[in-house]
Amino acid sequence: MQSGPLPSAAPALMAPSAIVPSVDFNRDGVQHGFLRMPYSRDDSAWGSVMIPIAVIKNGDGPTALLTGANHGDEYEGPIALFDLARTVDPAEVTGRIIIVPAMNYPAFLAGTRTSPIDRGNLNRSFPGRPDGSPTAKIADYFTRYLLPLADVVLDFHSGGRTLDFVPFAAAHILPDKTQEERCFAAVEAFSAPYSNRMLEIDAVGMYDTTAEMMGKVFVTTELGGGGTARAETVAIARRGTRNLLKHFGILPGAPEKIATRWIDMPSDACFTFAESDGMVETCKDLGEPVTAGEIIARIHPTARTGLSPLEYKAAMSGILVARHFPGLVKAGDCLCVIGVLDAKAAAP
Repeated sequence: MQSGPLPSAAPALMAPSAIVPSVDFNRDGVQHGFLRMPYSRDDSAWGSVMIPIAVIKNGDGPTALLTGANHGDEYEGPIALFDLARTVDPAEVTGRIIIVPAMNYPAFLAGTRTSPIDRGNLNRSFPGRPDGSPTAKIADYFTRYLLPLADVVLDFHSGGRTLDFVPFAAAHILPDKTQEERCFAAVEAFSAPYSNRMLEIDAVGMYDTTAEMMGKVFVTTELGGGGTARAETVAIARRGTRNLLKHFGILPGAPEKIATRWIDMPSDACFTFAESDGMVETCKDLGEPVTAGEIIARIHPTARTGLSPLEYKAAMSGILVARHFPGLVKAGDCLCVIGVLDAKAAAP
């Protein structure tokens, strides 16, 4: 099992977490339980948030930590992981699978990106604090209690209610090239239609960053969006989860490979942001080729007729990887994301 120091933002000496698991992470068999987080509120003085968790363990072997609903309006992960927790045969497992289908459970129940309790964005709250807000407490528990148990971490994402993506699995460009190579090999094993070498525009406070700083193999996804899940993207999530577990020898057999197209996101030029409010017209569909200087989106003013739209041109050539989903945008919203297709492609 890999280990390493906690991120420098998390002091080594901290109070114990108030979150209490009802499962025994070292016991063989299948357990379905909760991470109980005390939450005193007007309607329940000694209330708790009950975050579902499953642990499937069989002997010694690697540990996979599988998570969904880091953002509460993204559904492929929760669907695939609730299903896996119900159906996986413990006799086929070598090692341990820890499944948290809805990390930010309050946000998941509300169908929102951030928590309705404290407006916390869990994926910008790491490493968290045991004495912080509810979202910070969840982040702290993962940082100090769950991530140290894991050899590989799979965190499902999609575009939520405001973005739509071509379906891809991804790992990050990392300073440690040996770790990076292991992460990209895991992405290839996941076998989504697209595989992404990702550069984040805002990596501070991310679950990803915290896991990677501990030396973990970390795989994430973007599997669609629009605040819903499609049959296609759920199938990708289900197959990819089992593929990853097979890749690490936690489940038997070889990964079920499909052809994947590798995408690089080399710089900030990949991203286009709205500079005004209005109605968006995306001029390319997802997966279509884009040429540098080509118009990729227009924002139409809506306050009156007769006004010309503001045109946005691609800063680089590639394919359209993501687009803003609702028809109305505000200044600062991400309009489009462009990725560069790599010559590397995995055979089916």
